[in-house]
Amino acid sequence: MFKSSISRRMVVKAAACLALAATSFTALPAYAETTLEQAKKDGYIRVGFANEAPFGYATPDGKLTGEAPEVAKAVLAKMGIAQVDGVLTEFGSLIPGLKAGRFDIIAAGMFINPKRCAEINFSEPSYGIGQAMLVAKGNPKGVKDFSSIKENPDLKLAVMAGAVEGGYAKDAGVAAGQIVALPDQSSLVAVQSGRADAAALTALSIADMAKKADGVESTKPFGEVAGKSVKGHGGFGFRKEDTDLQEAFNAELKTFLGSPEHIALVEPLGFGKDYLPNKTTAELCAGK
Repeated sequence: MFKSSISRRMVVKAAACLALAATSFTALPAYAETTLEQAKKDGYIRVGFANEAPFGYATPDGKLTGEAPEVAKAVLAKMGIAQVDGVLTEFGSLIPGLKAGRFDIIAAGMFINPKRCAEINFSEPSYGIGQAMLVAKGNPKGVKDFSSIKENPDLKLAVMAGAVEGGYAKDAGVAAGQIVALPDQSSLVAVQSGRADAAALTALSIADMAKKADGVESTKPFGEVAGKSVKGHGGFGFRKEDTDLQEAFNAELKTFLGSPEHIALVEPLGFGKDYLPNKTTAELCAGK
């Protein structure tokens, strides 16, 4: 009787211990691979780009190229990630797309600024560049910079939605009714049709557009708007949680930038020693 009673208590106690152990086991967090670990295992990673030459674009035969994708491919290869898949995205949707997991890195030459730094993390900048305007051949309206648009309320200025130029126009005092926001770089040739009198973008992009499109030309590049420097520094965007990916990318990027291999890679795209960055991401995120 006594043995039987003891036996039952032991069974109940053992069952309780097993239940507790099972509960404790299931309560332990499951280990999840980071984006970097997953990419190294799979051998590929996805990058978002916005079809803005020469920063990041697809050729007619579907090749992903431009300054940002080419630098990303070189750096990622050094990290052991051989394949880079591009995800075409409107510029204004790049940050939401990154945060939503549509791709893992923004490789679009995106300018680093405090507002964007609040949403995502950036690599160190890979280039620094000023601004220019796309205008009709001969520049019949005499456009030089943002102040030219402000001074003539009849002029319309095309900007790419989500890009910094819209903010520059506002800072320069351009009226909201003068600004035409368009979805991508190719739309900015609205200058050809007269829908806009000028289009604002980085000097390299404007030079590339002027070279490829009929009836348009670039103004002389400029580096100030409303007395402030508008030399933009572009880098690669990462989700806030992907710190290991950002840090590993940065380590290789710092060694790569300015090397003969880097300069040879980006010179055919219009970049080179004259476009190397002169500010750090910390400075740019602090608005310096």
